This record gives sequence, C-alpha cells and structure tokens, in this order.
Amino acid sequence: MDAITRFFQGLQSPVSFGDAMVAIGFSLVAAIVAYLMYQLFYGSRHIGAGVHRTFIIGGPAITTLFIGIQTSIPLSLGLLGALSFVRFRTPVKDPAEIGFLLLLIASSIGAATSNFLITTILFVVVFIALGIQWLTRNRFTLFGQGHLMIAVEQSAYSDIEERLTTFLRQRLQGLRMETMSVMEDRVSLHYQYRTQRGFDWTTFTADLNHLAEPGKIEVFIG
Repeated sequence: MDAITRFFQGLQSPVSFGDAMVAIGFSLVAAIVAYLMYQLFYGSRHIGAGVHRTFIIGGPAITTLFIGIQTSIPLSLGLLGALSFVRFRTPVKDPAEIGFLLLLIASSIGAATSNFLITTILFVVVFIALGIQWLTRNRFTLFGQGHLMIAVEQSAYSDIEERLTTFLRQRLQGLRMETMSVMEDRVSLHYQYRTQRGFDWTTFTADLNHLAEPGKIEVFIG
C-alpha cells in the first residue's frame, strides 16, 4: 500500500491537471489556427519546405516543454543540453515560413505562461495584417505575379551567375529574387516577376538552356 502511495506521489506536479489541460488545449487550438492561416495565405501559392506539417504536434509539444522548464531550473539546463544534439536537415526555403514558425512558438509560450488574451490578440492582429496584404496584392496591383524556379549544378552556377542574372532581367519585367538555397550540390533560385501576355516561354527556356551549356538547368514556371 505504501508503494502505491509513493507511486502516485511521484506523479504529482507543481502544475495542476486542470491548468495543464487548459494550456495544452489552448496551444493545440492555436496550432490549428496557425496551420489554417498558413494554408490560406501561403500554402497554395508558394513553394516552401512544408513546415506547417509540424504545427499540430509542435504547438502542444513546445507548450509542454515550457511548462516543464518553468518548474525546474535543472530541467531547463538539461533540456538545453539535449536540444544541442538536434540537427534539422530540411532548410526553410522561404522567409515567410519563419514568420509562421515564430507565430507557433509565440502562441505555445503564451499558452504555457497563461497569457491567453495576449496570444489571441496576436492571432487577430496577424490575421488582419495578412488579410490586408492579400487584398492589396491581388486587388490593387496592376500586373499579375508569376513565379520562376531555376535549379542548376553548384559547380556551374559560379560560371553563369552574372550572365544568368543579366539574361533574366532583360527578359522578365519586375524581376525579384525571393529565395536561394543549396542542397545536394544544386543551387535552387526562386524568382517573382510580372506576367506578360503572349510571352514566348519556348524560346525563353531554349535560350536559358543554351546559356547554361555545357551544364544542365531545370526550369519550373508557376
């Protein structure tokens, strides 16, 4: 009997069961909202690393970590040492994804520290800001926006970088580089440009491949 009593005493935590359920439940709801906002404002129009797939698990997990850290300094030091071994192999391909990750982390910390009102206000403000950005970009822009992805071998990129930039600026209007990443000895470039009616993409891709010779270049147009 004493062993059973000691077992249940060992399960006790400085945080009550009700407070923990409220914090983790709020964090889960916030993670779902962040996931939906990602899909609405970002997921269907950009090519990213798919970080939103971690939101549903990541939100409650981060909240639980911070609840544990609050109750014990040795736990926080041990957690810091454990996380130092973690290595993420998937790069974040678009800076916009970092914003959604920060939103998820902020909401998780807010849930862990019972700052529910501030976290709710954060989501409202972010949603309004993204909504204004969406309306401004799609209803008050005179030109449509297109996306161009170019992948080339890293060894060849240094030789054609200047010529490639000049070629793209001459052929595409309003060209702007969005992201650049290097993975498995290949350089991936993501550009945004103003769409043009009647643009000859066949000639464009042929000239682009000729520019990269003797190397190979991959082109994705969206």
